[in-house]
Amino acid sequence: MGYRIADIAAALGARAEGDTALIVTRPAEPAAAGPDEIALAMDPKYAEGLARGRARAAILWEGADWRALGLAAAIYVPRPRYALAGLTRLMDPGPAIAPGIHPTAIVAPDAVIGADAAIGPFVVVEAGAVIGARARIAAHVSIGAGARIGDDALLLDGVRIGHHVRIGARFIAHPNAVIGADGFSFVTPERSGVEEVRATLHERTEIRPQSWTRIHSLGAVTIGDDCEVGANACIDRGTIRDTQIGSGCKIDNLVHIAHNVIMGRDCLLAGQSGIAGSTRTGDRLVMGGKAGIADNLLIGDDVICAGGSAVLSNVPSGRAVMGYPAMKMETNIEAYKALRRLPRLFAQVAKLQKAVSKDG
Repeated sequence: MGYRIADIAAALGARAEGDTALIVTRPAEPAAAGPDEIALAMDPKYAEGLARGRARAAILWEGADWRALGLAAAIYVPRPRYALAGLTRLMDPGPAIAPGIHPTAIVAPDAVIGADAAIGPFVVVEAGAVIGARARIAAHVSIGAGARIGDDALLLDGVRIGHHVRIGARFIAHPNAVIGADGFSFVTPERSGVEEVRATLHERTEIRPQSWTRIHSLGAVTIGDDCEVGANACIDRGTIRDTQIGSGCKIDNLVHIAHNVIMGRDCLLAGQSGIAGSTRTGDRLVMGGKAGIADNLLIGDDVICAGGSAVLSNVPSGRAVMGYPAMKMETNIEAYKALRRLPRLFAQVAKLQKAVSKDG
């Protein structure tokens, strides 16, 4: 399948010059681009790569001279990565899931399947579930009883949707994501060592054997519109009320959202990050890889947590935090600089001590 330069530019809302009827099949890096590919050269540093490649068309930075670069056509974009989002969306055919219900799928008689939905091999749709129009459900997906999934959803291989989970429109779940497993919630008959240490921050009156009793999860998970969940990510159901994920949230692979979390809109969570139980976050939270937020905290709007940060206390809106424990980013940078100076400082102190001792 090919794409005319004029059509690509229209899809990106960008300006095209040269032979806009030229057809390309896919994007490529400048140095590796062939004559039927469009080179992604959206910065002057890629000019040398264009000269080594064989591309006839490229997406260029503003002000570039496409003729001097030996091209037949060019598209100019002001924001390269945003243009990349539009280009990849245009050229991504999506998974090949045949329309209709595959004969190996098991669909409960009272389940509701929306118009033009595609249900792949070995899918299980349990009683009372509702799947929206044009949904695409890949192989080996299971959808629990009473679950509701909105229009235009895409559930890839092995996704698990628990019972009574509610998901909005245009949801994407990557392979083996689990939405609606029980929360990790256990209690001891007597006050546990964890509770005691948490209250005193250091003391335990007695250390004794303890066993754990399960608290069952009676809530579910509610997810808004336009959300995406990565491979092997897990969102646990609430204990009494639902765990809630706001519209527009994007959750990477191997992320864990614990029971009773309420997450605002348009949050972005990178791989291996996690939010512990009953924490509430505002809108547009960003968490770098391996960042973690402890339980029962309040996180404001527009908070950014750098990768590897451990958030152990409430964070006000608009703050960028870093470190373990997480603190203001600028404070953490100063603390890190001070830590690196410690060996030199110790050597200076030892030298001074030696001089004082000699004088004494």
